Amino acid sequence: MAIRGIIEAPDPYLRTISKPVEGVSDSTRALVADMFETMYAAPGIGLAAIQVGVPERILVIDLQRPDTEAAAEGEEPPVLREPRVFINPEILWESDDVSSYNEGCLSVPELYGDVDRPARVRVKWLDLDGASQEAELDGLMATCFQHEMDHLDGVLFYDHLSKLKRDMIVKKLVKAQKRAA
Repeated sequence: MAIRGIIEAPDPYLRTISKPVEGVSDSTRALVADMFETMYAAPGIGLAAIQVGVPERILVIDLQRPDTEAAAEGEEPPVLREPRVFINPEILWESDDVSSYNEGCLSVPELYGDVDRPARVRVKWLDLDGASQEAELDGLMATCFQHEMDHLDGVLFYDHLSKLKRDMIVKKLVKAQKRAA
């Protein structure tokens, strides 16, 4: 396992449309392991393969919540990890009801925006064994899944914002890029 570099906006590579995975292999599993290590180190709750320079339809999610039951009194609770892998994910259905979440992104560091998305989605994907899976997602998992799916199609969270808010974020990204150069 290795921590990979995360591509940051406004890098045009993030606009690449990812290609389907032809078959789940040992190299696919190694990439997924690297993606989890990279995501946890960042830290984040979701990561698409394109964000680490691999234009394949793979995403990983772990909402990582505190395990309050395992914490000793007065101690910081340990993190309960529930890693999820989605290979060749598809959204089969979206609810009409919408939820709004103040989204951020590892490829758009320290910038956030309120994005409206369907509150529930039915999704299909392959797991690490290449078996087909299907589930209905809601809450933060549905939001995160849709955010990461957008990456596979070259879309960033700020593309869902008003022109004014989007322009403000792009201006900040360009300014940060100039400072880093």
